[in-house]
Amino acid sequence: MAKKASAKKSSSGAKPKKGSAKKPSGRAGGSSAGDAFVGLLQSPLVAELVAVAATAALATLAEEGFAGRGSGGKGKRAGKAVKQAGKAAAAAVGRRLSIEIDEIKKAAKSAKAGAKA
Repeated sequence: MAKKASAKKSSSGAKPKKGSAKKPSGRAGGSSAGDAFVGLLQSPLVAELVAVAATAALATLAEEGFAGRGSGGKGKRAGKAVKQAGKAAAAAVGRRLSIEIDEIKKAAKSAKAGAKA
């Protein structure tokens, strides 16, 4: 598809406008929201949260087990296992975020106390 779009040539010979390529969404300068989002995704905390969620989900799926006999209710059991895995992942991320927030609060208090002294 891209080759078709780039193969077209204007017959009027007009020059393309300068600065029209890839402007941030309506902002005059600075980084866009997309850049900020990519930066957030690349942070170590997000990587750790994804790892925690995946570990919790995998552990829950292993607990539920998929090696049942017979085909009756197998789909319902798989759906229940996935739902439980999602709940476990969310709970694990919540606990980890709570720990991170508590550590940030402690660091802020100690910095504030050090600034007063």
